[in-house]
Amino acid sequence: MQQIDVVLEPVRGLLLQIGVFMPRLALAVVVLLVGWLLAKGFRLAVVKTLRALNFHVLSERAGVDTFLQQGGTDKDTAALFGLIAYWLVILAALIVAFNGLGLTQVTDLLGRVLLFMPRLLVAMLVVVFGSYFAGFVGGAVHGYSRSEGIGDAELIGRLVKYAIMAFVVLLAVDHLDVGGGLIQQTFLILLAGVVLALALAFGIGGKDLAASAIARWFPRERASGDADATSDHRAAGRRSGEIDGPPL
Repeated sequence: MQQIDVVLEPVRGLLLQIGVFMPRLALAVVVLLVGWLLAKGFRLAVVKTLRALNFHVLSERAGVDTFLQQGGTDKDTAALFGLIAYWLVILAALIVAFNGLGLTQVTDLLGRVLLFMPRLLVAMLVVVFGSYFAGFVGGAVHGYSRSEGIGDAELIGRLVKYAIMAFVVLLAVDHLDVGGGLIQQTFLILLAGVVLALALAFGIGGKDLAASAIARWFPRERASGDADATSDHRAAGRRSGEIDGPPL
C-alpha cells in the first residue's frame, strides 16, 4: 500500500496543479475574448472618428495614402490607425491574461511593446501632418518662384519639400527612439556629406553650372528691363525740366 502511495503521489500533485491552473486558464480565455470584442469596437470607433474629421482627406493630400498603396496595401492612413488601436487593446488583454497565468516574462515583453505603440501613433501623426506641411510649403515656393520669373521653379519647390520631409522623418524617428540615436546620427552625417559635396561641386568644379543656374533663376532680361525703365524715367525727368525752362 505504501508503494502505491509513492507511485500515485506525483499523479496527485499533477492533478492538483491542473486543478489550480484550469480556473486561471478559463479566466485568461474569457479576458482574451472580451479584449478581442473591445478591440474590434475600438478599431471601428477610431476609423469612423477619423473619417468624420476628414483625416483621410488630409492624409491623401499629404501623399501618405499614395505611398501606402505603392507599398502594396489597399488600406489608407485612417484604417492603419484603426489597426494600431486594435492591437493596443489586444496587447492589453494579453498582458492581463498572461499576468493571471503567472507568466511574468511574457508580460514584461508585451508591456514593452504596449509602451512602444503610443510612440508609433505620435510618429505617424508627425509624418502625416509634416508631409502635408511640406507639400504646402513646396507648392507655395513653387508658385512664388514662378511668379517672380525665377527659372527652375519646380525644382526649387521640390527641394524645399524634400528638405522639410527629411526633417519631419528625422523628428519622427527621434520620437520613436529607435537605435539609441544611431539612425539620427547616420542621417545627419549623410546630410552633411551631401551638403559638402554640393558645395564643393558648385565651388570648385561647377562654376559654369552655378553661373547658368543663377542666370536661370535671376534672368538678365528682368534686370535690363528694370535698368531701361529707370533710364527712361530719368530721361523723362530731364525733358520735363528742359520744357519748364531754367529757374528764375
